[in-house]
Amino acid sequence: MIKIRTDLALEAREIIEESSNSSEIPGVKTINKQLDDCVVTKVEVLNEQGSQIMNKGIGTYVTLESKLMKYDDDESREQIISYLANELKDIFGSEEHKKTLVIGLGNWNITSDALGPKSVSKTLVTRHIFKNYNKDYDDDFTEVAALSPGVMGITGIETSETVKAIVDTIKPDRVVAIDALASRKMDRVNSTIQISTAGIAPGGGVGNKRKALNKEYLGVDVIAIGVPTVVDAATLTNDVLDMAIKNLMEQSNQGEVFYKMLQKLQEEEKYQLIRDSLDPYDKNLIVTPKDIDETIENLSIIISEGLNRSLHPGRTS
Repeated sequence: MIKIRTDLALEAREIIEESSNSSEIPGVKTINKQLDDCVVTKVEVLNEQGSQIMNKGIGTYVTLESKLMKYDDDESREQIISYLANELKDIFGSEEHKKTLVIGLGNWNITSDALGPKSVSKTLVTRHIFKNYNKDYDDDFTEVAALSPGVMGITGIETSETVKAIVDTIKPDRVVAIDALASRKMDRVNSTIQISTAGIAPGGGVGNKRKALNKEYLGVDVIAIGVPTVVDAATLTNDVLDMAIKNLMEQSNQGEVFYKMLQKLQEEEKYQLIRDSLDPYDKNLIVTPKDIDETIENLSIIISEGLNRSLHPGRTS
């Protein structure tokens, strides 16, 4: 069977609905909201049954989808930043003055995986000011620390170990982890933001998952912010082949031999086609858009500023 690789709860729900021909998933609740230029989908995994079906941790997954994320202009950025900040405020709750540790996951040497480090570099950090002036709270700012721990291939240390050590030392009230993700559809790449209360597994976007950063491990709330920057080639090929078969069937008469052949095409045969097509290249081939450098820079501005406005009451623009 083809394993569809996606880090988006929205897409995991879509895959299950497609396979079961039902919009009802036990233990899962979905709410959609249409904004001017953005679709917001909230997927809530309510219990262990829903978690097992979705293969996602129990928690809330909020997805923002908008083509504005791909536009490199101030007006588009401002619109998305405003949407993101509002959703983050809802996730963080009404209790102000919590201490936050922002972690930028990923490899800063690989552009499609550099979203976390780039976002952290633009995050407004204030912990040193609070410590220097011996402050417990401020009307306009909260205590924020930030770090990009790198990846094990660079540091020789598991990312989870680094983050755990820092959490135990500075004792934040919550951790916000930013990372690049993988999508099943090319049109969602670099145009989707997912916020999750269930934590995150570093390296998930490229199929190299490490120990999860979640409340069970770190002992504090973990909010994950991610953007799909890549598509697994096998997953993309599978979707393209599905669309091609569907289009060919629509253009064929039901009684024709060709129609019947397409109808009988089994999952195993489709898998063999995909495997044979990708075998000359690499079984772990990953696809990302050619303008990824400019896009990651733009997305890092959106995420960092959305985070700054949601964490600091005095930061409005």
